[in-house]
Amino acid sequence: MTQAKSPGVKKRHLRNTAGPIVNMLNQLHPISEEIEIYLDKHLTEGSIKKGTYLLKSGHVCTHVYFIKKGILRGYVKETAKEITTWISSENDMVTSISSFDDQIPAIENIQALEDCEFLSITFADFQNLYVEIPEFNIVGRKLIQRYYRNSEARAFVARLSKAEYKYEYFLRNNPQLLNRLAIKHIASYLGITLETLSRIRKKLSLRKVA
Repeated sequence: MTQAKSPGVKKRHLRNTAGPIVNMLNQLHPISEEIEIYLDKHLTEGSIKKGTYLLKSGHVCTHVYFIKKGILRGYVKETAKEITTWISSENDMVTSISSFDDQIPAIENIQALEDCEFLSITFADFQNLYVEIPEFNIVGRKLIQRYYRNSEARAFVARLSKAEYKYEYFLRNNPQLLNRLAIKHIASYLGITLETLSRIRKKLSLRKVA
């Protein structure tokens, strides 16, 4: 089994770094001081340049990442075609869920679409948190629910019949990403061709002018 290697990732251990994650988790469930101290002790801060990878297909995902700055995407390859499965930005937690949970080689790649700064925690430390502080199991359930809602939203987009509806849904739910993403990545995420998306964008632009 190949362990994950992340070329281009720079890491350093810091103290008092848990604040951004604690703020996010507190929105899901109140975080105790004990959990905050554990996270502060076990979190690592890192960065990665645009275009490089946190994870490549075939490697085992050994971390959960919290995005402080930047955009990450998950994608799989079908022959020469890249299919974007998710796009996440600031204050999102990301991982390759099946690879991380079962510690098996990942199918997907995780790539930076911008220069990124993140906090990460290892599989071992994350699992130990559930054991040492049982109340974190509530937080974990809330995280899974959030992940499921996001997954459900992506599945909804995929099932919309018209490409225009897909793009309009994306605009409503991700306005903060519109000017930060290459059009090819939006098209890949929506499951439509670049030509179709360009045509839709032109049509909507003309509609606004009119």
